[in-house]
Amino acid sequence: MKKIFALTDPKLKPARLVDSIKYEIKKYFKRERNKTLPDGMDYWTFDCRFGVSEAAAEKVFPSDLNKHIDAAVAQEVPEFYVEILARACNHDPRSATREDDEA
Repeated sequence: MKKIFALTDPKLKPARLVDSIKYEIKKYFKRERNKTLPDGMDYWTFDCRFGVSEAAAEKVFPSDLNKHIDAAVAQEVPEFYVEILARACNHDPRSATREDDEA
């Protein structure tokens, strides 16, 4: 998903517009997680970017997207860019004896 969200709408109040944007992003995460994983992969991970424009977008964690949206609303920017790319990954098994545990 690569999309520019406008924070102004003549028909919707700003709070409802922000709620609909957050819901759309949440729905996208759910839709991607429900896709069938390729063979040998364990889970879906997401590479996210957020910014005022595509050129100014910076990497963010998926769990921080709502905080960045709230910050953009507080700064009263007219629009913002969100990029979410899903990729399949494997869990790396933890070793039984770790160096951290020995120290």
